[in-house]
Amino acid sequence: MRASGVFLLVLALTGFQAGSKTLDIYVIDVEGGNATLFVTPSRESLLIDTGNGGAAAARDAGRILAAVNDAGLKQIDHLITTHWHGDHFGGMAELASKITIKEYIDHGPNIQPAQAADDFLKTTYPQLHGKSKHTIVKPGDKIAIAGLDWRIVASAGERLSGSLPGAGKSNPYCAAFKPQDVDKSENAQSVGSHVTFGKFRTLHLGDLTWNKEFDLMCPQNRLGTVDLWIVSHHGQPVSNSPVLAHAIQPRAAILNNGTRKGGQPDAMKVIYSIPGLEDLWQIHFSQLSGQEYTVPGVFIANTVDETLNALPIAPLQPPPPGPGGAPAPVHNGTAYWIKVSAQQDGTFTVTNARNNFSKTYRAE
Repeated sequence: MRASGVFLLVLALTGFQAGSKTLDIYVIDVEGGNATLFVTPSRESLLIDTGNGGAAAARDAGRILAAVNDAGLKQIDHLITTHWHGDHFGGMAELASKITIKEYIDHGPNIQPAQAADDFLKTTYPQLHGKSKHTIVKPGDKIAIAGLDWRIVASAGERLSGSLPGAGKSNPYCAAFKPQDVDKSENAQSVGSHVTFGKFRTLHLGDLTWNKEFDLMCPQNRLGTVDLWIVSHHGQPVSNSPVLAHAIQPRAAILNNGTRKGGQPDAMKVIYSIPGLEDLWQIHFSQLSGQEYTVPGVFIANTVDETLNALPIAPLQPPPPGPGGAPAPVHNGTAYWIKVSAQQDGTFTVTNARNNFSKTYRAE
């Protein structure tokens, strides 16, 4: 009995080690906000953003904790807040009350005055990071995570001055670039991350906007190409310019959108025309896409909550901004994530938790 017990223990440990050779990425449904969890083979973790605040804080923190538990984590080692908008930092205090966060990382002060953000930064945030470590990052900084090369490529409105290893070639998409209005919001301050695991490369730029993408990618492509792109700004057309999307040439992209947030036609046109893109995966079906621009349902983690007699072909017009607009559909049921498991040779598998459909992208 004793010998067989030892054998089973060794077998279990061997199985755990064998199953822990991948970098796992959970793109979590926080209803058009952002929460993306990275877990290394050594079980070190980094979370980017904490979803919505207010009445949705407990819901979104719970969804993040579900991914944390699925990954077998006991703490979050690093938390990046890309910028001070409520759909990106709103669930932080609730999450921190449930699990230890060892390091808080951000771009620095809020530059877009807003009562909720200013109050949070004045009172709550110092109490949270005062018990841990607080780091303000700038472009070119590295975040120390065993097994990963994690580089900050944008922060506080500034971008990487040089190029990443292997990048730096002239970007042919810069010639056709047309600037948008100057963005004075927190979106333009977003912390952007480029992550390398062996030969696998992924990019997460938060809500970095159109003109800042040009600054980062022109005249030289400072980032090179990637395997996986976490699509910027929920797939809204104030971000996701061809100078970025077409130049990085991801094989797969994941869109963390909401039912009526993100996935608008102008952005989808850019994404669908990326050279070499094999698949786009979406956290939500987007009513702003309609049949015209949405991806096949097998690639969508969460569908619509309001029953439709038929799916319209034409995209729904975005609701007007501000308090006068109709609220987005509330999705308080089961929320499904999209999980990526990447190997050091560059092979990675994407899985839709709703239907367990997965696809493996072999190293090229």
